[in-house]
Amino acid sequence: MSLLAVENVSKSYGDKTLFQSVSFTISERDRIGLIGVNGTGKSTLLKVIAGLDSKETGTIKHANQFRLEYLSQEPELDHDLTVLEQIYYGDSTIMQVMRSYEQVLMQLEESPQDVSLQDKLLQAQQKMDEHDAWDANTTAKTILTKLGVTDFNKKAAHLSGGQKKRVAIASALIQPADLLILDEPTNHLDNQTIEWLEGYLPNYKGALILVTHDRYFLNRITNQIYELDKGNLYQYEGNYETFLEKKAEREELELQNEQKHKNTLRRELEWLKRGAKARSTKQKARKQRVEEMKETTFDTTKQNLDFQVGSTRLGKKVIEMEGISKSYGKATLLKDFSALIKPGDRIGIIGPNGSGKTTLLNIMAQKTTPDQGTIEIGPTVKIGYYTQDHSEMDENLRVVEYIRDVAEVVHTIDGDVITAEQMLERFLFPRSQQWTYIRKLSGGERRRLYLLRVLMKEPNVLFLDEPTNDLDTQTLGVLEDYLDQFPGVVITVSHDRYFLDRVVDQLIAFEQQGVTSNFYGNYTEYLDQQKQLEKQAEPKAKKEKQARPAKKKRKLSYREQQEWNGIEDRITALEEKVESIEAEIAEAGSDLEKVQQLYQAQEEAEQELEQQMERWTELSLLIEELENNN
Repeated sequence: MSLLAVENVSKSYGDKTLFQSVSFTISERDRIGLIGVNGTGKSTLLKVIAGLDSKETGTIKHANQFRLEYLSQEPELDHDLTVLEQIYYGDSTIMQVMRSYEQVLMQLEESPQDVSLQDKLLQAQQKMDEHDAWDANTTAKTILTKLGVTDFNKKAAHLSGGQKKRVAIASALIQPADLLILDEPTNHLDNQTIEWLEGYLPNYKGALILVTHDRYFLNRITNQIYELDKGNLYQYEGNYETFLEKKAEREELELQNEQKHKNTLRRELEWLKRGAKARSTKQKARKQRVEEMKETTFDTTKQNLDFQVGSTRLGKKVIEMEGISKSYGKATLLKDFSALIKPGDRIGIIGPNGSGKTTLLNIMAQKTTPDQGTIEIGPTVKIGYYTQDHSEMDENLRVVEYIRDVAEVVHTIDGDVITAEQMLERFLFPRSQQWTYIRKLSGGERRRLYLLRVLMKEPNVLFLDEPTNDLDTQTLGVLEDYLDQFPGVVITVSHDRYFLDRVVDQLIAFEQQGVTSNFYGNYTEYLDQQKQLEKQAEPKAKKEKQARPAKKKRKLSYREQQEWNGIEDRITALEEKVESIEAEIAEAGSDLEKVQQLYQAQEEAEQELEQQMERWTELSLLIEELENNN
C-alpha cells in the first residue's frame, strides 16, 4: 500500500539544479537508503518530503491521516524541556497522556505531601490505563537507556552535543509515524549505539528513508536504494550491496549505448559527406537527425578521486610515547599510556564517546599537553591533521583560493605535477564551481574541500578524526583507495566499521577510566575476538554460579516452607486491598481529609506488597537452587 507519492518534483539552489522532475512512491515497510555525492541535494530532498522546504514543481500526495517524523543532521531541542518532556512533545493522544503523567510524577517528587498532586497523579494513571500507554512509556525509557541517556529529568540545556543527538533519535523513534526520515542518524554515535540502532530499525512499524555514510548500516537496514546523481533519481531494488552490482550494470549499459550512438552518428556523417543522391526532403530530414544526434549526451563520465599524491620522506623514527596520563577534573582519559608508532602503521582508535580518543590524537599532534609522560616526534615527521571542526573555514574565500592558500601544485609519487585546479576536479569540484564562495557550499562539500586542503600539504603522517562524518559513500571509497596507496602513517579515530575494516590493521581500544588495550587486526576481527571472549566467560560464570549453591546442601526450613505455602495468597490479598483503596479514593471525591487517610493506607499496603514480592523472589530462587543441586 502506497503511503506517499512524489510526482515530478524539482528544486534548484541558485543556478544549480539539485533534482529535476523526480518521481517515486513510498509504501508500507519500505526501507530506503538515499545516497549521492555531497552537494547533490539529498538533505534538501528529505526536507521537501517532510514539508520543511519548498519545491519548485511537482506534487507530493499522501493520506489525510498520514504521520511523518523527521530527524535532521543537527537537531535542535527546546532547552527548557527535560529529556522526557522533549521526547513526548508530539500532539498524538498517547504522547499527551504520557507527557501529563511524567509532569505530575516529577512535581510529586518535589512535593510528595501535596494532596492535589496526588489526585492529579491518580487521574493521570487512569488516563494511562485508558489509552494502554504503559507499554509505550516503558519502550520510550528503554530506548533512551539503550542510547545511553539515563537522566530523564535533566533539561536539554545541560546536555552535551552527543546526548542531544541521542535524545532526538529517541524522540523520533517513539513518535507514532507512518514514515520516519533520518538524515545521518549514525553521525557522532559510538559503535555500540550504532549496532543497537541497526538491530532496532528492522522492526520499526512504519516506512523508513534515510541518508547515511555508514555502509554496513546501509547494507543491513535497506531494501531499496535511491541514488541522486546530477539531478536525476535512480531507483534500485535491494540493499547497498545489490545497488553496487546494479549500478555497475547500468554504467556498462550506458557505455554500450554511447558507443552505438557514436557508430550511428559516424555512419550518418559519412553518408552526408559523400553527398549521396536522395530527394531533398529526405536529405533535409537526415541532416536534422544528425544535428539532434550531436546534441545527445550520455552520462558516462565518472567523477572520481583516483590520484596518488606523494608525501615528504619519512625517517625510521615517527612517534614515541611513554607513560602518558591525562585527566580533566575527575575524569581520567589516559592512564600510563605508552606507544611506539612505526613507518607504515595503520592504526584505528576506538571507544565510547567522551572516552578520550580525540585527546590522544591531540597529544600526538602536540596540540594538548599531557599531565605526565613524554612524547617524542621524529625529525622528518610532517603531520596532516583532519579535525572534526575543520578549523572554521573563511566563507568569503572562493574554493580555489582556499586550496591555493596551501599549495599551487602537488607532486605525485611518479614525480608529476598536479595543479590546485586539477586536484579540485579530482575532488569533484568542476572548473565551473571552483570560483564559488565557500559560504555557498553544503556541509558535505565543505568537508570534502577541507580533506583536500589537508592532503595538499603532502604530509607523511595523517591524523584523521572522524573522517567519515558528513562525507558521502563515493568520496569515502576513493579516500580508502588513496589511503591504501599512501606511503606514510595513518592514525584515525572513527566509528565507521566499514572504514576501519578497509583502512587499519591494528586498534587502540579505549576501555574504562583511561585504560586502553591494543589489538592487531581490523574492527570486525576485534569484534569476533570480543564475542569469543564473552562466550568463553559464560560457561565459567555459569559453572561458578552452579557451584556456589552446591555447597549449601540443605532444604527449606519448616518456617520457610510455611511462608512459601502462603505467600501467593498474601500477595493476592494485598493487591486486592490496594485496588479497593483506589476505588475508595475515587469515591471520596473532595473529602480531602478522608482522601489523605486513604492515600496513607494505600502507601502502607503498597510497601507491604513490595516486601512480599521481594520475599517471593528470594524464596523462589532458593527453591530453584535446591532443585538444581538435587
